[in-house]
Amino acid sequence: MNNQLMLRTTVFITAFLWAAASCGLPSAMAGGLKLGDLCRLKGQETNTLQGLGLVVGLQGTGDGDAAPKGRALARMMQLMGGPMAVDAAGRLNIEDVGDAKNVAMVFVSATIPTVGAQQGDVLDVTINAISAKSLDGGYLMLTPMLGPRADNPTVYGMAEGRISVSADSPPTSATIQGGLKMETSVRASYVQNDRITLVIDRDFADFNTAQRIEDEVNSLTSLTMGDRTVSRLASPNRMTNGSNAETAHARAIDQLHVEVTVPPLYRDNPIKFIAFLLDIPIQLANRGKRVVINEADGVVVIGEDVEIAPVLVTHRNLRIEAGGGGRFVEVGPDGTPAAAKLKSLADALGALDVPTEDLIAIIKTLKAKGDLYGEVIFR
Repeated sequence: MNNQLMLRTTVFITAFLWAAASCGLPSAMAGGLKLGDLCRLKGQETNTLQGLGLVVGLQGTGDGDAAPKGRALARMMQLMGGPMAVDAAGRLNIEDVGDAKNVAMVFVSATIPTVGAQQGDVLDVTINAISAKSLDGGYLMLTPMLGPRADNPTVYGMAEGRISVSADSPPTSATIQGGLKMETSVRASYVQNDRITLVIDRDFADFNTAQRIEDEVNSLTSLTMGDRTVSRLASPNRMTNGSNAETAHARAIDQLHVEVTVPPLYRDNPIKFIAFLLDIPIQLANRGKRVVINEADGVVVIGEDVEIAPVLVTHRNLRIEAGGGGRFVEVGPDGTPAAAKLKSLADALGALDVPTEDLIAIIKTLKAKGDLYGEVIFR
């Protein structure tokens, strides 16, 4: 790039950034979100069921002469009343089924959703081969499904059915839509000792957020919660004559967890209290000083308040001076000079069709030098 073209590029960036800064508005606090958007209840999580089963009906792509498969097949046949030979010690003789090539031993798993599952519900199952070459065309024999703990023999469901191998997946992995029938109900337990625990989403988890949630819950009035007989819930310290205070007292345990006591008014109906609690608005602190980069997808999200120091950036055929005595100095709404914003720099580079990977490279370098005033998160 010759000097005249470089000068025109620099002047364009200067004008673009000045206009962007001059038209900008002061950054505002993040908009209010509902508490349910920021966190979940402890106990409101998925659970995994697992089992060890046999897939039959394969076209010579099974486990071959694998001994574990032979023993499992022989045992299943014995339980189903099939005639099986035994040795002198009374143990099953697997020679008759040991070399069955149309059978494979597989791991079977299923996920119970966060709301739990009731007896009779059907869930999808995932099947993965242990040593078979392909599960295409196979049928999963009736398989008992246990919980994630191997020392708990409870059978929560039974899995069975024709398996389906996706064209986008390896032939050793398959699924059965609705292949698991629940035999035992699995309920999500939210309330323990008249308390619930809020688990803050990790994208929002910090001490500031936990403290804001504590303050909002502790400021609830009995009137807003539906009890018109009392003007306001008592504070956590209003305990007289040993009686329980009418309070929805919250206590931030750490940056991830907030413990909330269910008020006596809702002890017999905690679901109503939970529904009300998760619907209250929470005002978060401004997160404008954050940059999130997803290099795999080429996505860069820049907060409004991320600033950069007075620097000279040279990258490929670009030469950009920011702040100080450089080529562009951002101007605030009141006409006074302001610190250069990374967002404005990115806008200018985008107008010049600078690729996203070049923008990411510049951000990385600015952060490494300590000239980017904000948090950079890579996804």
